Amino acid sequence: MFGYYRLASAVPQLRVAEVDYNVDQLTEGFRKAAEQQAAAVVFPELCITGYSCGDLFFQPNLRKAALNGLLRFTEATEGSGTIAVVGLPFLHEDALYNTAAVVQSGRILALVPKTVLPNYREFYEKRQFTSGRELGTGVKEVTVNGVHIPFGTEIVFHEESSPFSFGVEICEDLWSVIPPSSKLALLGARAILNPSAGTELTGKAAYRRELVRQQSGRCLCAYVLSSAGVHESTTDTVFGGHSLIADNGRPAAEGERFCRESTLIFADVDFERLEAARLSESSFNDSKSLFPAGNALHLALPEQVPGAPGLEYAFNPALPFLPSPSRRRERCEEIISIQTAGLAKRMEHTRAQRLVIGISGGLDSTLALLICSRACRALKRPASDILAVTMPGFGTTDRTHDNAVTMCRLLGVELREIPISECCLRHFADIGHDPAERTTTYENVQARERTQILMDLANKTGGLVVGTGDLSEIALGWSTYNGDHMSMYAVNCSIPKTLIRCLIEHIAEESSPELAATLADINNTPVSPELLPPSDDGTIEQKTEDVLGPYDLHDFFLFHFIKYGAEPDKILHLAEHAFRGEFQPDFIRRCLGIFIRRFFRQQFKRSCMPDGPKVGTISLSPRGDWRMPSDACGTVWEKAIPHY
Repeated sequence: MFGYYRLASAVPQLRVAEVDYNVDQLTEGFRKAAEQQAAAVVFPELCITGYSCGDLFFQPNLRKAALNGLLRFTEATEGSGTIAVVGLPFLHEDALYNTAAVVQSGRILALVPKTVLPNYREFYEKRQFTSGRELGTGVKEVTVNGVHIPFGTEIVFHEESSPFSFGVEICEDLWSVIPPSSKLALLGARAILNPSAGTELTGKAAYRRELVRQQSGRCLCAYVLSSAGVHESTTDTVFGGHSLIADNGRPAAEGERFCRESTLIFADVDFERLEAARLSESSFNDSKSLFPAGNALHLALPEQVPGAPGLEYAFNPALPFLPSPSRRRERCEEIISIQTAGLAKRMEHTRAQRLVIGISGGLDSTLALLICSRACRALKRPASDILAVTMPGFGTTDRTHDNAVTMCRLLGVELREIPISECCLRHFADIGHDPAERTTTYENVQARERTQILMDLANKTGGLVVGTGDLSEIALGWSTYNGDHMSMYAVNCSIPKTLIRCLIEHIAEESSPELAATLADINNTPVSPELLPPSDDGTIEQKTEDVLGPYDLHDFFLFHFIKYGAEPDKILHLAEHAFRGEFQPDFIRRCLGIFIRRFFRQQFKRSCMPDGPKVGTISLSPRGDWRMPSDACGTVWEKAIPHY
């Protein structure tokens, strides 16, 4: 469903050289994976016999038993669309190959031999096996039980009219200088399945984990590895049963090592996302000429593989812009450093004597002021070089005003207070607007008055106006054109609202108790432009999320729409899953409609937005990441929202 397929890595209990027992264990593992509607399940290298048989591989009895075991296992998959990859020694033209058999619905689809044979320290595979490289170019054909079967290393398996495709490499292939999976990915494989038999040494699991993660990212693919378990021979080495699944550079699932019971892990992978990433995010296609496709076999799967029935094992966080808890501090510091470096460079280049910034006591201006403070420290300039201006108007509340004043005092910046109500009333008279009419004109006059003050103060003081608007507002066009829309450098322009809160929390953790308390209250203040009068009790009446919908939803929509080009019905499906129990489907659908409508109609504001630093993979700068006509129609996308 929506391009999601469930991938599985299985590590069964085995007995070295006892084929019948091993096949029973493989069959049981396959049955469990198929019950969970896995599209593919990978078992360890040479799992039908056991990897550590040594010179027993030369024995005809073992090889015959292995081939019969493969046929018995294949029969057990009858009626299931789930793919299985199992390993066995396979004899072809007087050479023995360490081989992976790809099986589906009672058929052996192909046999893939190992290319890179380790022959160092505890490994001596060249003693028994021949590299698949010796087969020469192209894909051969062998006969197994009277059936002609493709045999070769360059086979890409794919499902007709779906994004699901995969290739196979075996263990050491991944550890080589140019892994076969690199070529398979360029030939169209969006998943790599690797039956493996890595021994365990101190630190080796971490290296293996990183190899899998890096290769999945480099090839923009999913990568599934299953390594031989503890029941292999322990004569000189121990096997740990390491199972791993990675998704385009992200760990998706990992099994526990050294288990004495059979294990099975799953991950739901978005193959449409992988397809979109290869299309738009990398120089992936520039390398295709290095590996001509002429000798490869693109093998269509005879049966439909099951799509993921749900998203139980999907990497689909509700707040996709936030760093993981384990790397939160590191990522937040990195983002702040990027913002700081960009602003410091702009200060140096323009020879700005002051940084001029409007302070409201809201999230965006708070983060921008904190970055101004960091930039001055980086340039060894005093905090007093920052001119913070608070401009109370018709909607300003005591809470936001007091937080703004307190923060400026604690940071040591110069603070000026310039009320704007009287000049806005004069402007209403000049243009013939009745201030009792709380229209867009009423609101935008205030925003433009504030920007005019900031720009004029910058001219007067030799300063540079620092913009405060964030990525979420830019996506939705939630700014006043030539008002808060404009600045001389926009430090928050690629940071969404959900991440703004996270960054402020991070800075608060390292701040004095008084500043930390002020920042915490700012984070807990409802988001508002404060352009309409407060309620009778003095609290904020105009709340942005009451009008637009929650920023948690809009940031989720933005992430999937821009980064992966997800279609509206898929975005809706993912959001319903990510926010189940928090928002009702009809409400999510309505907010998605608002997002799509505003995203298309407000592009003209993005087409002339100020410079600012890119901190993540998503930016809407018209000079950098996002090029779109200001008058592009969004009808196609609005119609694609189910029941909207």
